[in-house]
Amino acid sequence: MQIGIFSFFSGAGFLDLGFERSGFEVLYASELSTAFTGAYQHSRKLLGMDSPRYGVHAGEQGNIQSIAKDLCRHNLAELLQDARKSIDIVGFIGGSPCPDFSVGGKNKGREGDQGMLSGSYVDLICHHQPAFFLFENVKGLLRNKRHKLFFDELKLKLWNAGYVLAERLMNTIEYGVPQNRDRIILIGFRRSLLQDLQVEELHRNTISEPIFPWKDHILYPQDTVFSYPWPSTDFFLEDSERESPSNIPEELTVEFWFRKNRVLSHPNTQHHFQPRQGLKRFLSVAEGDDSKKSFKRLHRWRYSPTVCYGNNEVHLHPYKARRISVAEALALQSLPKEFSFPDDMSLTNMFKAIGNGVPYLASKAIAETILDFLESPRSSNCFLPTRTVGQLGLILASA
Repeated sequence: MQIGIFSFFSGAGFLDLGFERSGFEVLYASELSTAFTGAYQHSRKLLGMDSPRYGVHAGEQGNIQSIAKDLCRHNLAELLQDARKSIDIVGFIGGSPCPDFSVGGKNKGREGDQGMLSGSYVDLICHHQPAFFLFENVKGLLRNKRHKLFFDELKLKLWNAGYVLAERLMNTIEYGVPQNRDRIILIGFRRSLLQDLQVEELHRNTISEPIFPWKDHILYPQDTVFSYPWPSTDFFLEDSERESPSNIPEELTVEFWFRKNRVLSHPNTQHHFQPRQGLKRFLSVAEGDDSKKSFKRLHRWRYSPTVCYGNNEVHLHPYKARRISVAEALALQSLPKEFSFPDDMSLTNMFKAIGNGVPYLASKAIAETILDFLESPRSSNCFLPTRTVGQLGLILASA
């Protein structure tokens, strides 16, 4: 079974890489930032991967509110029609920019320039009717009442457009990523696709977790991984050495990934911001002290907090008096050591692309979960009688 994907908000290609290395073919990629599309193409060449069949497209700068029209200018309908001639199943994947829904972000919600893009992406799905889709975003869409109402409206629109949904609030550490990073993953399948796969009784709207194999690729369940006796803080001493504790999963630690990705010989090892006003602040933060909004120092033998470098978020190296480098940040996103950014990309864009990206191991696990479901149709009892479309409509109408 050949499965192809059209990728939107592709960034530097972290999500696409996970899907492609799981057996999907990336047919089309689209991203607003030309800096990111350059990095996307650069990394694929390094990894020996062909360019997507229909190319990598950059949006018009400053036209962020018209993303749906911007994407459609590439004759998207014609490309989809052509792809369906040779590909068995064609899906959409994407994670629209999320600062407007982030707990620590702008909190403008659907009214924000970037918040509007989630609605635009769903409109794109409903209009072009891919066989399946992936929607990725921050947990703020569930935790904030106003944002959750918008999220419910999006799901209602998808249900009415003929999709059955599977949803999970995941943490990327579950898949071996050395990072505490919560994300909403919403996956939808067209009812007609499930009929083709001989899944019956499609009057339900949500696929239950025991049937949709969410847990099959989880390596480290959250209730287990967060109960380990992780080290808290230690005094900071530049170039110091500390042995790994014996009772933690070392493969989930910062230092393990720094060594695994050989960050000191990586092409982006010298790419890090220099302090503007001396080293005093860089020397005063204890190793592992990530309690403040900014200037969080990583602990070498613990996982990292969410990799995010906007809004004055600064991650300090565990035992160096500096910020972490691009090479080190890429390692925390669990990317292969061969992945790197071009030298002519600005530091700001490098770190922005990293923070926006879906960690590679998490994207690969999600792709494999979708593949397992498509290749192993489940019984007709796989749909939960949660909220019907009508019920959710009444809830939204009364809000």
